[in-house]
Amino acid sequence: MDWYTLLVAAVAAERLAELVVGKRNSAWTLARGGVEYGRGHYPWMVALHTGLLLGCLVEPAVADRPFLPWLGWPMLALVVLAQGLRWWCILALGPYWNTRVIVVPGARLVRRGPYRFALRHPNYVAVAVEGFALPLVHSAWVTALLLTVGNTLLMRVRIPCEDAALRAAVA
Repeated sequence: MDWYTLLVAAVAAERLAELVVGKRNSAWTLARGGVEYGRGHYPWMVALHTGLLLGCLVEPAVADRPFLPWLGWPMLALVVLAQGLRWWCILALGPYWNTRVIVVPGARLVRRGPYRFALRHPNYVAVAVEGFALPLVHSAWVTALLLTVGNTLLMRVRIPCEDAALRAAVA
């Protein structure tokens, strides 16, 4: 197993950790009267993230993509930074963070961590950066392009859904 496969496996393990945290937090928010929005787009999000991981492994092998140090090392740095931003978001939101759009009516908006800045959806910035950077670590151009386009389309649905849910629920 080469180092890039280990990197993709580490990102996959991180995703599984997110699912565990998200499931626990979903139960917490639902127990407090949380309301879920946007169920219809969630399977597409799962498919997109699964496709990213598979594409990162398949494309370099099938298309014989080389590791290009001038591209790979900066992209690896972006992947690491994206992971840091993602977990900063998760920690800042605490039990309100999950992989679905579930809000507790009457809750206040979180204004700590990266949410204290003007950027409203910093976790989605982390997802976007990781989505193009992880494939480019090993020159998987097609995967980076497809993920970026797919993620852009998905965020055009997800972000308005989340914004509407927050407007409806936040005191």
